[in-house]
Amino acid sequence: MTWIKDNKFLVALIGGTLIGMVALYFVGSKAASTYQTAKEEFDAAAADASSFERLALYPRQENRDGKTKALDDYRESVKALQAAFEPFRSAEIANVSPQEFTDRLKSVNAEVIEAFTSSETKFPEAFFSGFEEYRTSLANKDATGLMGYQLGTIKSLMLALSKSGASELRNFHRVPLPEEQGRKFTPQPNDVARPMPLEITFTGSEKSVREFLSTITKTEGNFVVIRTLRVINTKKEPPRAGDAKFEAPPRSSDSFDSPDSTGSDDFGAGFALPGEQAPAETTEADAPPPPPPAPPKDSSRILSQVLGNEEVHVFLRLDVLQFLPAKPLP
Repeated sequence: MTWIKDNKFLVALIGGTLIGMVALYFVGSKAASTYQTAKEEFDAAAADASSFERLALYPRQENRDGKTKALDDYRESVKALQAAFEPFRSAEIANVSPQEFTDRLKSVNAEVIEAFTSSETKFPEAFFSGFEEYRTSLANKDATGLMGYQLGTIKSLMLALSKSGASELRNFHRVPLPEEQGRKFTPQPNDVARPMPLEITFTGSEKSVREFLSTITKTEGNFVVIRTLRVINTKKEPPRAGDAKFEAPPRSSDSFDSPDSTGSDDFGAGFALPGEQAPAETTEADAPPPPPPAPPKDSSRILSQVLGNEEVHVFLRLDVLQFLPAKPLP
């Protein structure tokens, strides 16, 4: 104890040194832990940055310019597509009075029936251009505009069907519009057109089907899309040999009972009656050469009489599209 009292400064210095060493140890340990954590975070961030630099669209100047060009090209292609559909985009459709729509419906139906009659195309007895429920009732005044737009397309389709040479319109169905029941049509955010479904079932030759389908894609002022197409042959079984029709073959000119090319009958040539001079014998050298064999006839004509004359039943589900107003691009 005496030494401590005699050396107070030295004892204080040693004690302060010990306390400083302990404090420095704790501070250093904490700093080392913080450094290690920071280093690990830095290494992870550096690894992520390296992986990002290897990507195709790393945010460099050239990549940003390429992305801007791609967006501009896409915007121009969308504008071109909107311009291509512009002729099919109907103007504002105005409603008319229910009686005015009914008068137009009767006029269109009479024109279609006259076309079917002229082309000898059979049609259902209750046919009324898909608006059979309005034969005895008036339409909703708030739906007459859209129904008139749809009626114009139906008229074009039915006239095209009669012109194609189809033999029978078996069924025609129009899906009612929501506005006819007083409801409202609400398009989805990504919709660009409104579909108006139609179903047509008819019978005709293969040629009439091709002509009608070709006409659908050329309907003036309307855009019609084929959603479903089903074709069934009217003949359920394959053709048989008995279905072939053969023409009578022409008589051969070299048969034994036919006259020769001079018109004389050479049957019995080489024989002489009593008092007549026997004709000179004909040697093989003097005999005319036999005519060349006739080429075989093409048998495809026989197949054409068996196949291709049958008709087909066709079911079509169509969508008459009413294009919605073009959306502004961002």
